[in-house]
Amino acid sequence: MAEPFDSRSVIRGMQTCIFTDPKTLADPADLALVSLLHLLRGRGYHFVTPTPATHRLVTGRPDRKEARRIEDVLGWSLPFRDGLLDREVMDLLETAGALRDAGEGLRRSAFRVSSLQGELFVHSAFPTDDRDAVFFGPDSYRFANLIRSELEASPPGASAHLVDMGAGAGVGAIVAHRVSPTARLFMTDINPKALRLARINAHAAAVPAQFVEGDGLVDIEGPIDLILANPPYIIDPEKRAYRDGGALHGGAVALDMARRALDRLANGGRFILYTGTAIVDGADILGKALADLAEAKGCSLSYRELDPDVFGDELASDAYQDVDRIAVVGAVFRRGGGLGS
Repeated sequence: MAEPFDSRSVIRGMQTCIFTDPKTLADPADLALVSLLHLLRGRGYHFVTPTPATHRLVTGRPDRKEARRIEDVLGWSLPFRDGLLDREVMDLLETAGALRDAGEGLRRSAFRVSSLQGELFVHSAFPTDDRDAVFFGPDSYRFANLIRSELEASPPGASAHLVDMGAGAGVGAIVAHRVSPTARLFMTDINPKALRLARINAHAAAVPAQFVEGDGLVDIEGPIDLILANPPYIIDPEKRAYRDGGALHGGAVALDMARRALDRLANGGRFILYTGTAIVDGADILGKALADLAEAKGCSLSYRELDPDVFGDELASDAYQDVDRIAVVGAVFRRGGGLGS
């Protein structure tokens, strides 16, 4: 039998770890979330985050109004009563400031924890209605699979300069690190809450990185060997920067990120873009724009649909009245030769 997990030893251990991030993880709330991820991993916690539509359907069932196990609390974001979770988990959630009053003697976690490729990621609880919510879901899994398949087929060089642009919870960078552990890693995002959770997830996974708050690659010096991006691609009626894909039926942000990324690629560098595209009268307008951009920038482009039909409910809105379907795609741009190890 494994020895009992001591969260305090994890906190002490994390304080002595050396990360390339100049801002050490010293906040007790952050350290508590790191310890929670370690604790859950040691206990075999597993939760796959579904689409919001599936989440609502499942949690709307009559027998799912109140949590019965830890996955209900930290996965399905259900309210729970004191006594359901053991003292160690409760202490960590309290230290992290993660407990919210749900009324009628119930409490709710402000965070979810999801499994992906052997890692655990902390992100925002459901529903993700806050302006600075940190998203995680099926797109995260597809993005991770795209990165792993591309990098395992052609690993970056041992000293590659790698940037996850708009990192969110840090999925792209952490997955890439597993394939290329010696690369110099940066994560950028315009959302301070996202960078906080990305830093926590990276520390819990023992992934060294630097974190940059800002738009794009402005604060990253030098040519970059590998750039990753998973931008928003659905039109947000409120035009919130962290949610809205912009014009081109939500493809404008992806196209703009591609322009900035290609301008920064080193010779032999790659830009891996995961995004969505609206198909109108059978035509992929974003796909054509990305192909034109690749040609103009002297890059090759590998482009394919990863899922032909997602977010079908969006087609009922005025913004998508002329759209046949929304597909998610993987686009891999290369400047010059491929990246060798």
